[in-house]
Amino acid sequence: MKYMNFQKTTVLTTILLILAASIYRVIPGLPAGFAPQVAMAIFGGAVLADRRWALLIPVLSLFISDVLFQCLHIAGLTDIAGFYPGQWVIYLLFVGLTFFGSLMKKKSVVNILFFSVTGSVLFFIFSNLSVWLAGAGLARPYTANGLMLCYGDALAYYRQYGLVDGFAGNFIIGDLGWSLVLFGTWYLVNKAVIAPKHSVAG
Repeated sequence: MKYMNFQKTTVLTTILLILAASIYRVIPGLPAGFAPQVAMAIFGGAVLADRRWALLIPVLSLFISDVLFQCLHIAGLTDIAGFYPGQWVIYLLFVGLTFFGSLMKKKSVVNILFFSVTGSVLFFIFSNLSVWLAGAGLARPYTANGLMLCYGDALAYYRQYGLVDGFAGNFIIGDLGWSLVLFGTWYLVNKAVIAPKHSVAG
């Protein structure tokens, strides 16, 4: 009975986490890059043994927030469209980030910092590469210089609309902050709830 109650609590917590992260992403005035989905993908890959849940949680949260963005866009409340051509690349990148997170075998502070920062950089590189290849944004030319200009456009956007004004690496701050929240909460729950139960059972 206790195990069933724990399972129900876990499922309910997961659902609430997905909904909260989805709604948080569409809050008006939110700094660029300060959303929890990238951190959720890395966290899920590193912590959740069930790969289905690890993949589903960040992708489902992203999809729900995209639906909300699309509804707000149709209603004329935001310029951000929830769905756009080539969006499948972003979802594929989140799947990749989840598998990247699964490479974290030891949940140490150093590893969490490394995987969070590296995951942020990888997502930035490949997401903006897809923008450049699709000719979106400022439609930079298909040259090495054009690709660098595309990355420069993205960094300028983060400098202007990020958490810290004038700092290009705002996306790293956002992902790192959320990673610390998720892994920190996971550590505290394990230490305060799960570990004592195992100790009593032993």
